[in-house]
Amino acid sequence: MTAQDGPQARVVAIDGPAGTGKSSVSRRLAQRVGAQYLDTGAMYRAASLGVLRAGISPDDEAAVAELVGGLLIDLHDGEDETVVLLDGQDVSSAIRDDEVTGAVSAVAANPRVREQMVELQRRVGTGRFVVVEGRDIGTVVFPAAGLKVFLTATPEARADRRHRQNLASGRDSDPAAVLASVNRRDHLDSTRAASPLRRAEDAVEFDTSDLTLEQVLDGLTELVERRIGVRR
Repeated sequence: MTAQDGPQARVVAIDGPAGTGKSSVSRRLAQRVGAQYLDTGAMYRAASLGVLRAGISPDDEAAVAELVGGLLIDLHDGEDETVVLLDGQDVSSAIRDDEVTGAVSAVAANPRVREQMVELQRRVGTGRFVVVEGRDIGTVVFPAAGLKVFLTATPEARADRRHRQNLASGRDSDPAAVLASVNRRDHLDSTRAASPLRRAEDAVEFDTSDLTLEQVLDGLTELVERRIGVRR
């Protein structure tokens, strides 16, 4: 059995740094092509929220891994966003708080946490037509995905998007602080020992800096149709 007809053949893996629009693009793309949508970033954010609520330092690898192993994280597709449940409680909004954003890189860099999350992601996605987004989907989680995409954008463009998202959600936001956070997140994600952020060799790189959401969706939909054979 080849990668083209294997259990990951209908997986669309979308990777890239924070602020490239992965979540919005992936959700809308899944709706367009009739696939399921899996937001892996929300899983790590839910785990990070659990760590913070337990009063554990995100840098305490052993304590973090032990706690996360006992958390019940569940995701459901809502009409406009992923509904994230942590131990049965809806934390869809809470996981987007700045405190969680500041902790998620350290939690996601924990090797044991990543093992737990990768196992869950593979269990959900293997054998299905699914759009999966994250930072190591095409390199680690689904290395035989039928289509791999690496979204990029300049740090300034990504920071501006995050700033506007914060304001739209009613959160205080300072553009300079958001840009600093984006650069810090990029450094942490690309230099971590466990599954660092990088583009898979066979991934299609797609720069979203100067594109609208609809333009990005049109380009990705064409790729899905060509690589996986799905028609709208």
